[in-house]
Amino acid sequence: MAETSYINAAEIFGENVFNDATMQERLPKKVYKKLKETIREGKELDSETADVVAHEMKEWAIEKGATHFTHWFQPLNGMIAEKHDSFITAPMENGKVLLSFSGKELIKGEPDASSFPSGGLRATFEARGYTAWDCTSPAFVRQDAAGATLCIPTAFCSFTGEALDQKTPLLRSMQAINEQALRLIRLFGNTTSKRVTPSVGIEQEYFIIDRKNFLARKDLVYTGRTLVGAMPPKGQEMDDHYFGAIRERIAAYMKDVNKELWKLGVSAKTQHNEVAPAQHELAPIYAEANVAVDHNQLIMETLKKVAFRHGLQCLLHEKPFAGVNGSGKHDNWSLVTDDGINLLEPGNTPHENIQFLLVLCCILKAVDEHADLLRESAADVGNDHRLGADEAPPAIISVYLGTQLQDVLTQLISTGSATHSIEGEHLKTGVSTLPDFLKDATDRNRTSPFAFTGNKFEFRMVGSEDSVGEPNTVLNTIVAEAFSDVCDILEQADDFDLAVHDLIKQLAKAHERIVFNGNGYSEEWVAEAARRGLPNIRSMVDAIPALTREKTVRLFERFGVLTRSELASRAEIEYEIYAKKLNIEAKTMIDITRKQIIPAVIRYTTTLASSINQVRAACDADVSTQTQMLLEVSDLLAQARVNLSKLEQAESEGIAMPHGRERAVFYRDHVATVMESLRKPVDKLEMLVDKDMWPMPSYGDMIFEV
Repeated sequence: MAETSYINAAEIFGENVFNDATMQERLPKKVYKKLKETIREGKELDSETADVVAHEMKEWAIEKGATHFTHWFQPLNGMIAEKHDSFITAPMENGKVLLSFSGKELIKGEPDASSFPSGGLRATFEARGYTAWDCTSPAFVRQDAAGATLCIPTAFCSFTGEALDQKTPLLRSMQAINEQALRLIRLFGNTTSKRVTPSVGIEQEYFIIDRKNFLARKDLVYTGRTLVGAMPPKGQEMDDHYFGAIRERIAAYMKDVNKELWKLGVSAKTQHNEVAPAQHELAPIYAEANVAVDHNQLIMETLKKVAFRHGLQCLLHEKPFAGVNGSGKHDNWSLVTDDGINLLEPGNTPHENIQFLLVLCCILKAVDEHADLLRESAADVGNDHRLGADEAPPAIISVYLGTQLQDVLTQLISTGSATHSIEGEHLKTGVSTLPDFLKDATDRNRTSPFAFTGNKFEFRMVGSEDSVGEPNTVLNTIVAEAFSDVCDILEQADDFDLAVHDLIKQLAKAHERIVFNGNGYSEEWVAEAARRGLPNIRSMVDAIPALTREKTVRLFERFGVLTRSELASRAEIEYEIYAKKLNIEAKTMIDITRKQIIPAVIRYTTTLASSINQVRAACDADVSTQTQMLLEVSDLLAQARVNLSKLEQAESEGIAMPHGRERAVFYRDHVATVMESLRKPVDKLEMLVDKDMWPMPSYGDMIFEV
């Protein structure tokens, strides 16, 4: 029996993080206090304190084996970026070098900004950009085959101050919602809470396949998804993978993933098999929004890195395989004070919890008024394959409240006041040895894009490969606006109790249309949503204009989160990314069809024709079956060749079009359509051609052989 190595999570957790415990241990008390004030109150860190922090951080990192440091940031290409610098200084006269790391190097870096997407904010020759230390997200040492590197989470902005990343707007939005939430809770007599922070927990879905199969599929290598592929006889119909026993090879992989994440201070909590074969999920414990965003990037990096070590490949694309469920990530969002009060905790009698009802109605207002913007925050090329496909939330934004809160809302609208809350009942199992227990007062709804789940909202639309920076930036900002609007009214009220009662009723009635507790997958809901006037934004291309609408510009500029030019740049980048990704997919499909599929089918038909001739020459046997198969395969090959020519023409026209919305729309409406037309005969050919002659692993090979 193989020897099992055990992991003590408590011993290794956070060992590679320059966290609060490490800072307390290593920093002088005065410096530690100064740094904590900076983190807590958002003050600027003076150079003297920064130098001491940088020195101790360097010494700690070197003890962990680090030779280099990097400012670790999230540009607008959806990736993580880093430039590594060693700790060594210029050689001394004796030929030796010193190792140093200054406060200036800690606080500010200067990577080349010219090659990152900027959406017109920076010209190619305007290369200077700055990274600034986000001291609220702790530095960490990443250990891998390259050794060890000190990673410093940072924001990234241009020479002229525009945000060129996901982190900067997120931090700005956190400031905005903190200020407005404090205004609101002060109205209810809370004078002790000093800060309100978005608390976020992100569930990450992913696929794992054998790396040799990945490398044999050029569509997966180049695009992250299979552009062709016939479904095997079995998919997810039996629901036998979901929450099933985790296979040993995957369990060993998950064990190493957890170990890596725990060392980095990521509180990986839940792991299980997801619905589709070869699909899994990992979820951490909640963290402050900016830390949670950083941790999610670390989770995605770690899932891929550890898979490579195990001879596996992690697929984070939202739809790597047609015909089975794709992957997303659920962004669980709530608001928590520094002294532990969750503003979304309804209590046992939510109808009596006036502050909660006001917060709830503010969120309904925010989601209703900015549904298009919230939808855009989850817009991604891969996500277009999921949303509205009965495996993920529909593309229509709505809010699920559940039976209890829906009933309270109905009371407020119909009678002007809520007098009772539905209570949970005892669940009787009918088995004497099993305990009866009190069930929740409301069910859950997996078809809802924005669902209340106890003391938080779960935004279920985000794509598995996408950053959660933008969705949380949008959530924070739209709710900050709603809080600000109601505070403007209530702060002027002569009778606060009467004013807040009337305002809750008014908001509930005005934004009732956004609430839907039913089946979001049904065609009836599509018709009902249209009747209510809710937007149904089916594609990323249709979602992007929300970024530059006047109400969006007013919203973000009002709270200092994004400027008009920053919003316009993001829209331009997203159109460009959409067109580029589809162009890569189209070129990849052309490449594998021309170089792999067509030659393989020709070899098969040649072999089949030769066999028919040999049989005819040898005897007077019936070869009608072979002949019919040859005709069928030849006909499909001809269809594939015609559609390949159409795709080559469409791709050529698309790449020649000017950048921007026009090109993105063309790729969606024409190039993607022709790609689907080409896929149909190719997938049929896979079911007819001898498996030994088919040039790539099948779906069955990939999703069942791990």
